[in-house]
Amino acid sequence: MSQLSAQQCEACSVDAPRVTEDDIAEYRKEVPEWQIIERDGIMQLERTFTFKDFVQALDFTQRVGDIAEQADHHPAILTEYGKVTVTWWSHKIKGLHKNDFILAARTDEVAK
Repeated sequence: MSQLSAQQCEACSVDAPRVTEDDIAEYRKEVPEWQIIERDGIMQLERTFTFKDFVQALDFTQRVGDIAEQADHHPAILTEYGKVTVTWWSHKIKGLHKNDFILAARTDEVAK
């Protein structure tokens, strides 16, 4: 278990601070395979995972959904034959929060 994935998510309000460039540099060390993308002016964390078939991809999707529900923080998930793309960002602040990196790290653990 990574240090990041072991941390607790905090309730995120509209006025919660977005991560800084320094925060991003620190957190990315634990989730190096995640890409930071920008969609509609909103920074997001995204990674595509590959699987042998649709059944494995669907199982992974469900497990990511389970950790999302536990944290009450929900990603965009695109499930296709043999791959799943997971995108984390904090909707309330329209950007990245520490919670997104925590859940990216937990997503990596689910994939192992």
